[in-house]
Amino acid sequence: MIAYEAPTWLPGGHAQTIYPLLIRPAPLPYHRERWATPDGDFIDVDWAAPPQSVRAGPGRPLLVLFHGLEGSSASHYAVSLMRALAAIGWTGAVVHFRGCSGELNRLPRAYHSGDSEEIDWVLRRLQARFSNRSRYAVGVSLGGNVLLKWLGERGTAASDVLQAAAAISAPLDLAASGHHLGRNFNRLYTAYFLRTLKRSARDRLRRFPGLFDEQRMAAARTLYEFDDAVTAPLHGFAGVDDYWRRASSKPWLAGIRLPTLILNATNDPFLPASALPSPHDTARAVRLEFPSHGGHVGFVVGRPPGSIAWLPQRILHFLQHEV
Repeated sequence: MIAYEAPTWLPGGHAQTIYPLLIRPAPLPYHRERWATPDGDFIDVDWAAPPQSVRAGPGRPLLVLFHGLEGSSASHYAVSLMRALAAIGWTGAVVHFRGCSGELNRLPRAYHSGDSEEIDWVLRRLQARFSNRSRYAVGVSLGGNVLLKWLGERGTAASDVLQAAAAISAPLDLAASGHHLGRNFNRLYTAYFLRTLKRSARDRLRRFPGLFDEQRMAAARTLYEFDDAVTAPLHGFAGVDDYWRRASSKPWLAGIRLPTLILNATNDPFLPASALPSPHDTARAVRLEFPSHGGHVGFVVGRPPGSIAWLPQRILHFLQHEV
C-alpha cells in the first residue's frame, strides 16, 4: 500500500516547474525491449523490473507511462514513479515515443500530441501480452494529452484494455497552451524545448533531405512557429492551427468512460487556468484535481529544496484506492 498525505507545497509556479528540470536522478537498471511497429519503424520500451517479471501470465499489476515532450525513461517523473512502483511490487514500463529513446527512428515521421493510434497499438499489445494482469496507464504532459484523447475516442471500449488511467499536467487545449508558452517568462520553457526539438529535426533532415523547410525550422522562436514548420507537415496536418485543433484532448473528455484522474496545477505555466475543463466538460468517470500549486509536472513539496515524491504517491493512491 502506498502512503499518501496532503501536500505542503513548495510555492511558486516557475520554481515548481524549473526545479524538477534540474534534477538528474540516479538511473534505474531498466530492461529495454525494441518493438517493431506495423509501419516498419520501432519504439523502445524500458521496463523497471527484472526480465522474468515482464513475461506473460498472471502476476503483479502493470503500469505503463507515456512521457512528455522530449522526455524519456530518464525524466525525473519517470524515475520517481518507477521507483514507487517497485516499492509496492508492481511492474512498470516507460514507452518511448519515436525518436525519444536516444536513437532517431527510421521513418520521416516522429511523434505528436494527438497520436492516439500509436497509443492504441501499444496498449493493445500490452493487453494481449498481459491479459491476466491488472493494467493501468499514466500520461505526463504531451503523453497525458495523447492518452486522454485515446480514452475519449475509445469510450467504453477502453475498459477492455485498462482498468484506470491518469493524466498529469496535460496541455488539454493545445492552442491555449502553445500561445501561453509564447508569452513573457514562459518563453524560457519554449527555448528549453526548442533546443532539442531543432536538434532532432536537423538529424531528420540529414536522413530525409527536403522533408520540410530548414530555414523556417531554424528561425522558429515559438512552438507555434516550430509546429507549423515541422510537426504539422510531418504528420499530415494542414498547418499548426489544424494540428492543435485536431490533436487537443479537451473536446474528447466527455467521451471518457474509464476511471481517470486529470491532475493539473492552476499555476502551470504550460496551460492557463482559464483553459482547464469544468465538470460539465467531462464525463462522470473523470476526476478533476486542480491544486493551486505544482507548476508543470513539479508538485514539489516540503521545505526547500523540496521533494518530488508526492506525485507518484498521488497517482498510485488513486489507482489503488479511488477507482
